[in-house]
Amino acid sequence: MSQPVVPAANQSHQFSTTTTSTKANADTPHWPLERIVSELRAERARWRESQKRTREFGGRELPSRETLREIVEALSGALFPMRLGPADLRQEGEDYYIGYTLDSALNALHEQVRLALYYEARYRASATQADSHAEPATSVIEQHAVEIVRAFSLALPKVRRLLDSDVQAAYDGDPAARSVDEVLLCYPGVLAIIYYRLAHELYTQGVPLLARIISELAHSTTGIDIHPGAKIEAGFFIDHGTGVVIGETAVIGQHVRLYQAVTLGAKRFEVAEDGTLQKDYARHPIVEDDVIIYAGATILGRITIGKGSTVGGNVWLTRSVPPNSHITQQDASHQKV
Repeated sequence: MSQPVVPAANQSHQFSTTTTSTKANADTPHWPLERIVSELRAERARWRESQKRTREFGGRELPSRETLREIVEALSGALFPMRLGPADLRQEGEDYYIGYTLDSALNALHEQVRLALYYEARYRASATQADSHAEPATSVIEQHAVEIVRAFSLALPKVRRLLDSDVQAAYDGDPAARSVDEVLLCYPGVLAIIYYRLAHELYTQGVPLLARIISELAHSTTGIDIHPGAKIEAGFFIDHGTGVVIGETAVIGQHVRLYQAVTLGAKRFEVAEDGTLQKDYARHPIVEDDVIIYAGATILGRITIGKGSTVGGNVWLTRSVPPNSHITQQDASHQKV
């Protein structure tokens, strides 16, 4: 999988223009480029000083959104070769295609993991006011990158098994679905879950930046925002999907169904002594097995929606409910916020 070509620093981007060779030079507008470049340089310097970044390391060394999109699309094809693979693929060539595709995608992923790990190491050094100019321990990071991609690759059969349960849940839960193939090819909820399942594996392996990029690629495509840190069990179905938000510490059990515009969010944010927001604490709902949450429901805080419950449309819920509850707007209106 080839990396996108980045113009060298001394190369200019080429844009199409309607200016013809016969147009007089006097008619060509002149922009105050020297001033703008100078002022932008000053703004970069101000920002880097505020972030304790006196210099960048050898150029732009962050993961690439476009490369990660290509990787996820390739992995999706490897997971579902006869549905999401190339149009001319035949079943007798499945294993060859999967092997070739995985080799290419995992090599590309390895490079993105390396970039993310080096970035995280430098960011931590800057945050702790250590020597942010020092290069991180190369041998440790290189070995860690290999270990992460190997563990990720070994998790792919488990990911396929979970996705099979998600696709089946979508087919079983939607009377408009004519086949599991239609669900896999057409449903934005299924696409978002594919990206989530892959991103979650990277998140748990310790490369959250890559995981967030992948989840945001799905978000921008489908309108469904699933944080890769959320824990979602088998048989998950998002019907329609637009506007669904699932927070980082949400926990979702088996055979849960959500409809469009559902939010599993935080009720409030804890603040540290220095006034900054605290991170890495449980602040999103727990949704137990066999729960259905209808369109527009907003469920906030570390509360539990008991097994087998149904939450009605447009409900605002900030309290736990026992198993087999049926919550309507009228029920929710009596709660203490």
